[in-house]
Amino acid sequence: MSEEQKTADNRARQTTEEFRAFVQTGWAPRADARPRRSPAAPYAAARRATLSAAYPGERLVIPAGGLKVRSNDTDYVFRPHTAFAYLTGLGADREPDAVLVLEPTADGHEAILFFRPLAARDSDEFFGDARYGEFWVGPRPSIEDVEAELDLSGRHIDDFLDAVTKDAAEMIVRVVRDADSALTAQLDERRVSEGREQEQLQEADDELAHTISTSRMVKDAFEIEQMRAAIAATKVGFEAVITDLPHLVAKGRGERWVEGVFGLHARHQGNGVGYDSICAAGDHANTLHWIKNTGDVTEEDLILLDAGVEVDALYTADITRTLPVSGTFTEDQREVYDAVCAAQAAGIAAVKPGNKFSDVHAAAIRVIAEHLHAWGLLPEGIGVEETLDKDHGQYHRRWMVHGTSHHLGLDVHDCSLATREEYMDAELRPGMILTVEPGLYFKADDDLAPERFRGIGVRIEDDVLVTEDGCENLSAGMPRSSAEVEAWIHHIQSR
Repeated sequence: MSEEQKTADNRARQTTEEFRAFVQTGWAPRADARPRRSPAAPYAAARRATLSAAYPGERLVIPAGGLKVRSNDTDYVFRPHTAFAYLTGLGADREPDAVLVLEPTADGHEAILFFRPLAARDSDEFFGDARYGEFWVGPRPSIEDVEAELDLSGRHIDDFLDAVTKDAAEMIVRVVRDADSALTAQLDERRVSEGREQEQLQEADDELAHTISTSRMVKDAFEIEQMRAAIAATKVGFEAVITDLPHLVAKGRGERWVEGVFGLHARHQGNGVGYDSICAAGDHANTLHWIKNTGDVTEEDLILLDAGVEVDALYTADITRTLPVSGTFTEDQREVYDAVCAAQAAGIAAVKPGNKFSDVHAAAIRVIAEHLHAWGLLPEGIGVEETLDKDHGQYHRRWMVHGTSHHLGLDVHDCSLATREEYMDAELRPGMILTVEPGLYFKADDDLAPERFRGIGVRIEDDVLVTEDGCENLSAGMPRSSAEVEAWIHHIQSR
């Protein structure tokens, strides 16, 4: 037993055998009803079939990962590895330490979920294991439950290691390495002892992870439905923040209040936030990854809220709105905001089949460059075409440094193992979901920026689905133009 497991078991271990026997008896019978088939099950089965076809005759191992200690005997809330969630359909906090194995058969693969099933109440685990025992953390599914819910085979996790390494000398065994480092180390030891080269194992495993990552680029019908749900939930959170805008100034530390309000609704509407929320007021909006959220909020501020709800199936929205705390943009704020809004409109218009992913950024950044040039901010002799030159320009990046888009789904930056050719240089296809999120950032101490713009940071971000003939802005229900945002704030606060 590891030290962390010993720590977690302290509460349960300090008991007598007589007391344990007492605790293990006198319980009402468990309900014997099986869970319904998960709506994700047929989609997960189709994803596994696609993966199976890519690796005939090979054993594929996709771990969920394990619990991680947060402090002493408390763990972080568990979130399964993305590859595991994608191929099983399990979300929320299920199932720590589980491993999906695709076992080769004559006509493909059998899907087997190795996991820690519900233990009997007269077992030592029931009360004696404070990390996994039912008495402490609640019941888990039985093997029969998992088979009924997911339409695959279930086995006890204790059988896993021998089952997947029994013939490692003759069969290629691949594992998603980063999902569970301890499990990967065990598999490496067994595979190397059977004559496999460590470098070859790493390459084979990396190829598997890459294949699963890129397979998520085009979303199926279930995934699109989940994304719609995540976006709808995110709108609820944003509108709750808008309701509280008038109170932020007096409360102090208003950024934290915004973070808390959105987080409350994210946890209530779904599994929680899909990533740490950026709740950046005033000049903090010009720090791209501002997640400290420690600042006060003033009546004159804009607050840039970049946040998304992750639903129980683990699909997350990623939306940004820049809101005037007073409910009305100043003339200078509106000028910057409208420039960003025009850039975003150009980027969204470029989202269509046949265009490259990089075309979205190119369209949006051209509008940004045009505004910067019109404001006289580019160096002398540098025009729009010169700054857009990737080899000799890029002066606009002082005020718009980041990319305009990324894939979105189970991960907020989805499909991250794709190569540049598969990502930036690839054609957009129906079913892809990506963000479109240009911005302009004028830091308060930027002496090259017009004084009237200093301290203003604006980003507008929406989640866009590529369709057969163009695109659908899935978050179009959240107003975007400066006039629409002001009307939105007024409407929400007058309800």
